[in-house]
Amino acid sequence: MSSTFNQLQAKRRSIYNLGKNVALPKTELTALIKQTVRETPSSFNSQSSRVVILFGAEHEKLWNIVLETLRKIVAAEAFSATEAKINNSFKAGFGTVLYFEDQAVVEDLQQKFAAYADNFPIWSEQSGGMAQYAVWVALAEAGLGATLQHYNPIIDEEVAKTWNIPASWKLRAQMPFGSIEAAAGEKTYMDDESRFKIFG
Repeated sequence: MSSTFNQLQAKRRSIYNLGKNVALPKTELTALIKQTVRETPSSFNSQSSRVVILFGAEHEKLWNIVLETLRKIVAAEAFSATEAKINNSFKAGFGTVLYFEDQAVVEDLQQKFAAYADNFPIWSEQSGGMAQYAVWVALAEAGLGATLQHYNPIIDEEVAKTWNIPASWKLRAQMPFGSIEAAAGEKTYMDDESRFKIFG
């Protein structure tokens, strides 16, 4: 019996204990991520989200970039904890999805539809967030864990140089994923009365 959408949402959690014990072939994972991003809504069907998928040594290369970037700015006495977090969680995963928003698309829409110019950057971010969430849920449905990280903008330049990223692509998030080596803790929820208002 297939899971309902709400069940899949509940299954999606921030999994920090990731591993490389993934049975799905890279080709299937790539197809899953691509199809999920394709189906994500965007303003004016602009499709401004861009994705880079890293496996194996390329995945590890990303987290080495993060680590060496942080080494320059994190206090020496605190760096061992940072290093352990990167190596034992994110780098320990099977792969990473890099999420970008193409600013050339945003700027083109701003020129074509000047009345909405101030909104297109906001709508781009919303579309990017939906793509990130949709992929996260899709990975959860496939039995994989993931987290969403934001080491941008400090790694932007090195990432762009390493993977020849177009200048118009703005890095927005990094999603390490892999096998779930330890489940997330219990999730708590705030009172509905503080969050929702219903009329009529």
